[in-house]
Amino acid sequence: MNNRAFPPATGQVPPGAIGHNRGVIKSNYAFMPPEGVLVSRLPQYRDTIVRVLTGPVMGAVFAQYVLEIAPGGGTPTAFSEDGIQHFFYVLAGEARIAVAGGAAQALTAGGFAYLPPATAFTLRNETAETIRVLALRKRYETAPGLAVPEPIVSHQDAVPITNHTGMEGRGFQFLLPYGDMRFDFEMNLMWFKPGVCFPAVETHVMEHGLYMLEGQGLYLLGADWHEIWERDFIWMGGFCPQQFYPTGYGDACYLLYKNVNRDLAL
Repeated sequence: MNNRAFPPATGQVPPGAIGHNRGVIKSNYAFMPPEGVLVSRLPQYRDTIVRVLTGPVMGAVFAQYVLEIAPGGGTPTAFSEDGIQHFFYVLAGEARIAVAGGAAQALTAGGFAYLPPATAFTLRNETAETIRVLALRKRYETAPGLAVPEPIVSHQDAVPITNHTGMEGRGFQFLLPYGDMRFDFEMNLMWFKPGVCFPAVETHVMEHGLYMLEGQGLYLLGADWHEIWERDFIWMGGFCPQQFYPTGYGDACYLLYKNVNRDLAL
């Protein structure tokens, strides 16, 4: 006989027992609020919680993560992957990154690093607080006559804000060199003043990974609108209809991945 003690039945469902979630997974897009993204761990990162945002299992051609690196955590030894390029963007705290055996450099919030394929690196937390880093991995697509890019370690404050589309109140920061055909993807900070939206619903070939950094808004995916807040993530496959409309009182900003500069595989 089971002698375990159970609470008395009350006939009432405890708060939270029925799941409610803003997340939506479709064949060509996914809307991922942070509360539904569970804890994972990876062998190359010690004392690090890994929250997987998207990857090939979802339909994406890249993989994206949030790394929560505890004090003293990170890569215990230098790590690299043949054919795979990496991108890191510090969301909170200060990371230390060393690239290709060079001296470690500090990356504070807004700092970023691009690492071409087979580039060895260490990424560590030497502070007393947990840090948060957005990470991306993508297999590099070679192109005839183009060399592989060099590593980049920088900060968003060193990148100018441009009015790329000519729309007042909408700004772009191209964290990777815009128009440099050696790169097969872009990582762009997209800024919106209140009330400034896309001029039309976009339906294009590029795939996206979108991480909301600040502000809020409404995002059209397919035929449905979703309310997007800080720390929400969206994966958009090619030709997914999309539009953004900021709804907050202050600026809205998100970090956007998209694949560019390569022809279609047939």
